[in-house]
Amino acid sequence: MLGTFITKSLDETKELAAKIAEEISGGNVIALIGDLGTGKTAFAQGFAKAMGIKEAVGSPTFKLISEYEGKKSWLYHIDCYRLKNAQQFMNIGGEDYLAPDKGITLIEWADIIKEILPNNTIVINFKRIIGKSNHREIIIS
Repeated sequence: MLGTFITKSLDETKELAAKIAEEISGGNVIALIGDLGTGKTAFAQGFAKAMGIKEAVGSPTFKLISEYEGKKSWLYHIDCYRLKNAQQFMNIGGEDYLAPDKGITLIEWADIIKEILPNNTIVINFKRIIGKSNHREIIIS
């Protein structure tokens, strides 16, 4: 599901994430990149719900990594916002999440560790659309 998508609300961002979650199998790493408030965590919430995760999914900024058991696989939700570089990510055991054989890894603020992301990482960029407060441009590559 590569391409550019426009969402007009948090709910639409979550719906897009759910569609993507249905198409992605375990073993994938997804990099979520964008400024504060552009929809990365809302995307993670919609993705998790589509995986059958009933727990509340929030931003893991203060614990860095959250693990959730879905119906078919695990979801590893990582937030690199507080990290300074890829070495800090590796120091917390991050390499285990870059080859998630039992699940899918979603990484918010993945641009901080871009040099160590696997070559097959799905990159999703989030941008606000100027003049339309709830509209987002979401580019999947």
